[in-house]
Amino acid sequence: MNFFWRYKLDHIVFWTVTVLFYAYGKYDLVIKAGSAYYLLDIIIRNGLIALACYINIYYLSPNYLKKGSYLRYLIGVLSCLLTYAVIKNLHDTGLYSFDFNSTNKQNFFYNLYYNFSVALFYVVFTMALNTSKQWFWQQLTLKRIQMENLETELRYLKAQMNPHFLFNSINTIYFQIDKKNVEARTSLQKFAELLRYQLYDCNEDTISIEKEVEYLKSYIDLQRLRKNSNHSINFSAGEDVRGFALAPLLLLPFVENSFKHLSNFDDKPNHVNVNLYRQNGHFEFEVSNSKNNTETSKNYNGIGLKNVQRRLELLYANKYSLAINNTDDYYVVSLKIQLQ
Repeated sequence: MNFFWRYKLDHIVFWTVTVLFYAYGKYDLVIKAGSAYYLLDIIIRNGLIALACYINIYYLSPNYLKKGSYLRYLIGVLSCLLTYAVIKNLHDTGLYSFDFNSTNKQNFFYNLYYNFSVALFYVVFTMALNTSKQWFWQQLTLKRIQMENLETELRYLKAQMNPHFLFNSINTIYFQIDKKNVEARTSLQKFAELLRYQLYDCNEDTISIEKEVEYLKSYIDLQRLRKNSNHSINFSAGEDVRGFALAPLLLLPFVENSFKHLSNFDDKPNHVNVNLYRQNGHFEFEVSNSKNNTETSKNYNGIGLKNVQRRLELLYANKYSLAINNTDDYYVVSLKIQLQ
């Protein structure tokens, strides 16, 4: 079924049946007007109907109907229907001149209602088919997400330690560290914050972007403790990056990957830049790092990145774009997610 829809085979079957059915019903035009006019009639009629249907499905519906602009949507659909009816009527006026017994049909307004009704039927019918297909696809995707969540939960339960025992152990280790060893204490504290976030805050399907930003900050602060002065680590989140939710831990794998493959030059700077901002109804995230030119592209395609790409496809299908630019000197990931 996925193969059938991926290559639009359902569209091909539908229009093939439609064209053949119309061609069979109009075959008498070959005798009355000739093969050229017969083929021209098939192309004009079905081509215009297909154009009206696809304008409705791929432009009017997503841009107006789904966004609540019902009046604009209605005006757009009526414009498509009237355009088809007018052009088809002009064509019919000349076409029926070959049928001397159909003087009424040679009048421009004779078939206006009929052609308008035909276009309306196809627009409504294809809209219903497309809506049904989307509903069916959403149900399949929902089942896949549920299975993914179940498998993740099972893996989590198998690997989970008792949180109270874990945090008590961390606190014990923290107080055993000499107070003068500030770096070790800070690192352990940061680690505890990250662990607490994963164990307690990430149990819902979505989490506020504010919490996700704080989590990324804590992770990056922990990484700063491990790097020397030759490493430039920058984190920036715009003031408008707030008031919406994302799937938890969606951004972390990209940041982890950036630090994992960060260059370690002695003679020139090494950098990691993480930027989050919001514009034009989209959340945009970009992370880049300098790299050794000996790193291969294959090294960057670990399980973590594959998993997050799969999550993006399941949770934000058709609502996200992911671009990865991998050169000899740097690696850049740009993620854009459409917000409601």
